[in-house]
Amino acid sequence: MTLPPPALEHLADLTVTVAAPLEAGSIIGINSRGRRRIIPITGGTLRGPRLQGRVLPGGADFQLIVSDTAAVLDARYLIELEGPKFGGEHIYVHNQALRRGSAADIARLARGEPVDPAAVYFRCVPTFEVSHPALAWLTESLFVGTGARHPDRVELSVYRIL
Repeated sequence: MTLPPPALEHLADLTVTVAAPLEAGSIIGINSRGRRRIIPITGGTLRGPRLQGRVLPGGADFQLIVSDTAAVLDARYLIELEGPKFGGEHIYVHNQALRRGSAADIARLARGEPVDPAAVYFRCVPTFEVSHPALAWLTESLFVGTGARHPDRVELSVYRIL
């Protein structure tokens, strides 16, 4: 028996502004598998049909560069919601992702140059922590997304798996 594939519901689009990468060097030891790069998060926006807000500065993307063509991303940051219903509430985001492309395109991204988003595979799996009971559905669902890296920001479209 084959079950039907799950549907997707658009949660929101995020624009996450970033500062220049910090190169922490190659990882050594038993679990070494690449170079560590840390991208400070400086702000951004969340815009969706049910939620709007702003990305607060202070988070970061802790990347592991595993080859000339691929990176494993681990972003952690806080969103402050806006609007009459949830204004002032916070959502903690932990977003894990895989980004891969040609060696030339990835080198352009690393230099802060623009690259056509269609040329780079960028998929993510965000999870959320909330304190408001009416937002508990964010912790009780699975989410996936697509992304694009630009010189000064990351753009994400996030979907709830139904």
